[in-house]
Amino acid sequence: MIVKKTKLKGCYLLKPKIFEDKRGYFIESFNRETFRNITGLDANFVQDNEAKSSKGVLRGLHYQRGEFAQAKLVRVIKGSVLDVAVDLRRNSSTFGEYEMVKISEENKLQFYIPRGFAHGYLALEDETIFSYKCDNFYKKEAEAGIIFDDPDLNINWNFPIDQLIISSKDLKLPKLKNTQL
Repeated sequence: MIVKKTKLKGCYLLKPKIFEDKRGYFIESFNRETFRNITGLDANFVQDNEAKSSKGVLRGLHYQRGEFAQAKLVRVIKGSVLDVAVDLRRNSSTFGEYEMVKISEENKLQFYIPRGFAHGYLALEDETIFSYKCDNFYKKEAEAGIIFDDPDLNINWNFPIDQLIISSKDLKLPKLKNTQL
C-alpha cells in the first residue's frame, strides 16, 4: 500500500497493491497494521456503508458532531466520483479548506478522512457504487452538514450546477459560518 499525505493534516490518499492476471485482479483494500505503521494512526473501523448513485448525484457535505464524529476510509467499487473533505477543526491551520480527489474503479484510490471533517462526493458516472468504512457508529441526532455551494468554501465541483441531483435535505444545509461544530 502506498500512502500519500494531502494538504489537509490527517487526510491521506491510499493506493493498494493490485495483483492482476488473466482471471482479473485482487487487492487488499485495507490492512490496519500497515496503515498504522505508515501513518501512525490506529484506525478501528466499526461500520461499513455502500451507496449506489446516478451520474450527477451529489451527496454531502456531511459530518457527525461531538462524541459521534467519524473518521472514514472511502473508495469506489464501480464508476467514479469527485470526493471532497472539508477541514472543520477550528484550531487547524487549514480550517475551512478542502481537498478534492477523483476516485474511480480504475485508479482504486482510497481517501482517509479523519474526524473533524465534512465529507461529500459527486458521482461522475451512472451506477457508481461508493463504499466507506467508519470508525464510529452513525447517530441520527448527531448528523450535520454544510451546503455544497457555500461561497466561503468555493468548491469547484467541475460539473454543471443545473445538472446536479441533490436531496431536499442536503439543499437545506447551512453555510459553514452558520454551523454548530
